[in-house]
Amino acid sequence: MEITVVNHPLAASRLTIMRDERSDNTVFRAALADLGAMLVYEASRDLPVEHFDCRTPVAVAEGTRLQDPPIIVPVIRAGLGMIDPALSMIPDAQVGFIGLARDEKTHEPVPYLEALPEDLTGRTVFVVDPMLATGGSLLHAIRLLNGRGATDITAVCMVSAQPGVDALADSGLPVRLITACIDPGLDDNAYIVPGLGDAGDRLYGPRNIEL
Repeated sequence: MEITVVNHPLAASRLTIMRDERSDNTVFRAALADLGAMLVYEASRDLPVEHFDCRTPVAVAEGTRLQDPPIIVPVIRAGLGMIDPALSMIPDAQVGFIGLARDEKTHEPVPYLEALPEDLTGRTVFVVDPMLATGGSLLHAIRLLNGRGATDITAVCMVSAQPGVDALADSGLPVRLITACIDPGLDDNAYIVPGLGDAGDRLYGPRNIEL
């Protein structure tokens, strides 16, 4: 599996803001939006392009556009925060949705929503989720995408834990990973250490729905 850790001072500074327990929802959202755009920018580096004549006020230049914009698929709920940053980079991208809750007792993903094209054969898919912890949620999402024919899948995660990275690599699924960092492990509640806490809670406030 191809893994890209985006090692850039601006990415590191935004990640630090997100890690800081003093950052409130507003500050956290702003840092996540910035970092999300940076990671999607990197994920798009090798996308196929086509060229065309672009008339400037004085002459004709060679224009460039994406040949086939990817489909952006956030893993709800925390992944919702990465839609706007992704669309700011790729405004003509389509968006699908996969909804997964976390069972706090088993730490396993619980599916509750799936809104995707029936056939993803030949399409490029960016599945976005701020956190890659155990890998359970992301693997479930990738299996869904692969089951619909997707073989060009990029996972864009801000913070990844080594156990989740290992699970992704061992899965044999057609996926590459773009991330801002790889943290060493998980605590007893399967939270990334040092991580940044619960990304969904820090984006939107504590959950008030029990499974």
